[in-house]
Amino acid sequence: MNLTSKRDQLKRLYTPFGLALAKVGIPPNLITLMSLFLGTLSAYFFYHEKLLTALSLFILSGLFDLADGIVARETDRASKFGAVFDWIADKWVDGFVLGAIGFAFASPFVAITVVTVSMLHSFIKPVAYAEIGYSSRKKGKIVDPLEGVGFFGRPETHIAVVLFTLLEKANFPIGLSFGIKIIAVLTLASLIVRILYLYKNYRSEYE
Repeated sequence: MNLTSKRDQLKRLYTPFGLALAKVGIPPNLITLMSLFLGTLSAYFFYHEKLLTALSLFILSGLFDLADGIVARETDRASKFGAVFDWIADKWVDGFVLGAIGFAFASPFVAITVVTVSMLHSFIKPVAYAEIGYSSRKKGKIVDPLEGVGFFGRPETHIAVVLFTLLEKANFPIGLSFGIKIIAVLTLASLIVRILYLYKNYRSEYE
């Protein structure tokens, strides 16, 4: 079970922000681009240990990322390109932010590890779509068995980044150095759960 599988329930929290952007008339792809830009800036400030600025930009990036799909659907501007661009922007932000934190607060090896496992944890889904297929598409979102498999995906990662940044800023003994390693370990464990699920259910040969 993970937060992604609870998307419909959690959507109530950020839908008003998306509806407000839809009324302004900002194109959804521009909102995605804004999310990417803010996330990249956040990574820059994380690397230079400007934590309040980095965290503020990171949260704003996340809000715009959540809003672009709502705007696309509310304004009837959803597109296949937009869906692909959203994937790219998401992983761009994750890679830069996690890598910057890893390099600044831990080590190059930790940075490489956390970026790699984060990418693979998401990348396994489109690979499964291509090789296995998926059940349906609902309002532009793919519905598939992996949605509820694993326990530490992108939402959990972002919550952990916020939490450990606040602890770092408050000079707690446990801060970003510990947090980025925990993110790497939990993401890896969740990735293994997904791989084992696929092995259990789809290990038969192609027919």
